[in-house]
Amino acid sequence: MYKYLKRHEEYVLKALESRGTDLAALADYHKTQIGFLQHERLIHLLVTLAVALFMIVSAGIALMPGNTCFFLIVLILLVLLLFYVVHYYHLENGVQRWYAIYDKIIGMQAERGDGYGEE
Repeated sequence: MYKYLKRHEEYVLKALESRGTDLAALADYHKTQIGFLQHERLIHLLVTLAVALFMIVSAGIALMPGNTCFFLIVLILLVLLLFYVVHYYHLENGVQRWYAIYDKIIGMQAERGDGYGEE
């Protein structure tokens, strides 16, 4: 996923440096990619929350007398949760960077008068 984020970001930034770029088409393409990433981010948020819930329930069961084997499950879920949080952090930051790039595209469109805000 990180490679996809960087590859798309580099592509869009290089396209913005080019004078002949169709900004409207680039904005539409980038907006579509943002939508895909937002969906990915939502799914990972739900999975992260589910893993956190399972970890909390497992911790509660592990604290009951005679259920010490659940501490291993809690440890495994904690490690998994940490990886999900790091992954979600990267997704969130990627989407925030892409929003800024989209704003830059729209700003360049307005400067050029390429139909932004025109009827």
